[in-house]
Amino acid sequence: MPDLDLAPLECRILGCLLEKQLSTPDVYPLSMNTLVNACNQSSNRDPVLSVTEPEVLEAVDRLINRGLAEHWPGRVLKVAHTAKPTWNLSVQEAALLAELLLRGPQTSGELRTNTRRMYTFPDLAEVEGCLAVLMEAEPPLVVRLARAPGAREARVAHLLSGPLDAAATPSESASPRPGRLDQLESEVASLREELAELRQAFEAFKAQF
Repeated sequence: MPDLDLAPLECRILGCLLEKQLSTPDVYPLSMNTLVNACNQSSNRDPVLSVTEPEVLEAVDRLINRGLAEHWPGRVLKVAHTAKPTWNLSVQEAALLAELLLRGPQTSGELRTNTRRMYTFPDLAEVEGCLAVLMEAEPPLVVRLARAPGAREARVAHLLSGPLDAAATPSESASPRPGRLDQLESEVASLREELAELRQAFEAFKAQF
């Protein structure tokens, strides 16, 4: 099994690969240019990054050495993840893990909303069931954080960067629960991203003819 001590950029790349495989399968595996753009997206990302192709290439090589990514040779070099077979992830589990890698700790309700571009969870029960599988994996891939003071729900975080410092997690999780306006803005940004991805997939499809 790969060591679970990924650097932040490695987490971003792995999250992008998982996300794009589920949201835009027609353009997956990703070319290096598409992968860099995915890492630097301003929507569905927290924090927003500005990374260069050499930085992404170096991080991809580290993921390949860990057994979590691979190159697909062809006219254009492409990159794919190997996380699903490595950890035997279902589509639902892959979507949840991708979202946690891309936007950090979230509540079950936030995860259900934010994974829609990858998988539509019919209810919170399915979200919780899949999170339980990820928590019970060997080694565990996610953990439920202690509920922050004033928060209505506890958040869930990934463990791919190593064990979390329990003393440090409240500061990350103590931000106020998003209001209705924030949630709507998030949903609009997500819909815009889905539209952009559909356009990208359509252009890739047209280019085949």
